Amino acid sequence: MNKTPLISIVDDDSFVRRGIESLVTSLGYRACTFPTAEEFLQSPLLAETSCLISDVQMPGINGVQLQDRLVDSGLSIPTIFITAYPDDSVRARVLGNGAVCFLLKPFDAQSLIECIDDALNGRGGKFTVD
Repeated sequence: MNKTPLISIVDDDSFVRRGIESLVTSLGYRACTFPTAEEFLQSPLLAETSCLISDVQMPGINGVQLQDRLVDSGLSIPTIFITAYPDDSVRARVLGNGAVCFLLKPFDAQSLIECIDDALNGRGGKFTVD
C-alpha cells in the first residue's frame, strides 16, 4: 500500500479539477480526479482517500449529498468543500457534519494548502473567504 496520502478531487469543472490536481501533486501528494460524485463513490480508491476536495454544486449527487452518503456509510474522510455559491446554511451543515474547510471560489492556493494540511493532520472547521 502506498504511504503517500491520496487526495481525491470531485468537481464537474475540468479546469478546476486539473488546477487542483496540479497543486496537489506539486505538494508531493497523489491525486485522483472525478467529474461526478457518483464516479468517486464507485471508485476503488474511495477507501484509500486521505482527503476529499469536493465542489458543493454539481449535477447529480451534489457535494452535500456526497458527504451525507459518506457519513451514512461510516466513512470519515476529511473533506474540503469549494463553491462559487456561498450559502450560510450549507456551510453550517457541512462543517457540522465534519468538513475541514469551506472555501469560496476563486480561492488562492495558500488557502487550499492550509486546508489540506489541516485535513491530513486532523484539524478543521474553517470557513475561509478569499
